[in-house]
Amino acid sequence: MNRAYIKDKKRVVIKIGSSSITHQETGRPSLSRIEKLVRVLTDIANSGREVILVSSGAIAVGRNQIGLKGKPDTNALKQACAAIGQASLMTVYQRLFAEYGMKVAQVLLTKNTMINDKSRRNARNTFAELLKLGVIPIVNENDTVATDEIEFGDNDTLSAIVAGLVGADLLILLSDIEGLYTDNPRLNPDAKFIDTVEYIDDSIIAMGKGEGSDVGTGGMATKISAARIANDSGADMVIAGSGDLDVINRILAGEQVGTLFLAHKNDNFHLINYLSGGCSD
Repeated sequence: MNRAYIKDKKRVVIKIGSSSITHQETGRPSLSRIEKLVRVLTDIANSGREVILVSSGAIAVGRNQIGLKGKPDTNALKQACAAIGQASLMTVYQRLFAEYGMKVAQVLLTKNTMINDKSRRNARNTFAELLKLGVIPIVNENDTVATDEIEFGDNDTLSAIVAGLVGADLLILLSDIEGLYTDNPRLNPDAKFIDTVEYIDDSIIAMGKGEGSDVGTGGMATKISAARIANDSGADMVIAGSGDLDVINRILAGEQVGTLFLAHKNDNFHLINYLSGGCSD
């Protein structure tokens, strides 16, 4: 379908995963990748759009700083890595954005923030004020205090919830795969690329559940779940490859890149119901 209308999107949430901004061999921040991301997002903001970045990477960076090999094997160690890495990652972001004259703010969320009416309103008001001030919010889950009971679990879900919270027009999920396929293209050469998803039905959901279908940290299943949240909240969503970060500009220019999930505002859908386990179709 013609995507020219995407040029008119004004409030955009962009999610990037750990593997896209860190060196896989060492876990250290990839400064060239982050600098490119910063430059692209600053230019988008300079064009008059409102931008929110949901960034993973804190735990990976923290692991590297303490010399930990492999993933943390306890919740306490995971939270310690997050605390160390989040500070370092924000320092990198803040310095690079400052080079382009852009101010940023850190916003750390937990599921409790969204479930509690007062906290949710405060979060929404904070985002609104930051965007009004021309600041780019950089969002992550507050892994330092989150537990199994109150965590979002992945930043695909978090980014979709943020998109719903702030009334975003568009959510862009940057992944290590170019979009949605009928099967895992790495395992099945006959897998077909899907350009546009008009509605997420059982056949689309099944594409995220097959063996080997998970890609990146969250996996394709979480990206499809995120699309349901975003679409029901009234936002289009695009899954695209993060190999070349200029893909963000191409998406916003209306080019046919990635898989587009079309918004279909669902008046029966409420974030609070979803987070409480009662997601509406």
